[in-house]
Amino acid sequence: MRSPQFHRNEENRPSPRIPSPHFNSTVSVQKLRSFNTLILIFRFASFCFSLASTVFMVTNSRGGSDSPNWQDFDAFIFVFAANAIVAVYSFFEMLASVWEILKGTTVLPEIMQVWFDFGHDQVFAYLLLSADAAGTALVMTLRGTDTCTHVTAFCVQSGISIALGFAGFMFLGLSSLLSGFRLACFVFNGSRFLL
Repeated sequence: MRSPQFHRNEENRPSPRIPSPHFNSTVSVQKLRSFNTLILIFRFASFCFSLASTVFMVTNSRGGSDSPNWQDFDAFIFVFAANAIVAVYSFFEMLASVWEILKGTTVLPEIMQVWFDFGHDQVFAYLLLSADAAGTALVMTLRGTDTCTHVTAFCVQSGISIALGFAGFMFLGLSSLLSGFRLACFVFNGSRFLL
């Protein structure tokens, strides 16, 4: 049988140290929310411009059989596919940003989330840049041919689609800068924000 002294000693023994979560002041929480809101705005802008570019490219065909169609040119197919992929990606990243703003936590574990965001932002930004560069080269080539002299609306609408894609790239690039900052903070501090 154990003595009553044993129970008293059990109560006085220090418990193993459980790490407490990071203390955040209200100023830090506001900075965090502002940073997440900025990321959400950039992702929303990237989504809007990429979706608009996709719609402009899909609707870029004229009625006749002898008139040009965007599907006849590989570079325009590349522009369409890249913008569609970026629009879908940006949509899901917007949902993840909203989740993070509302819940205060990431969808994936933090280490996976910062690497996922940074890696995918980089890959899709370069995909979009290369597609729009290929589309720009084709539009510049078509301007010197009969395609653009007979059907000017086709070349103008292709140019608009590519310009919208470049705008989507710009906002995706800004998102990539912010996700790179989050990754650097995580690598150096163990947290995705410098608080």
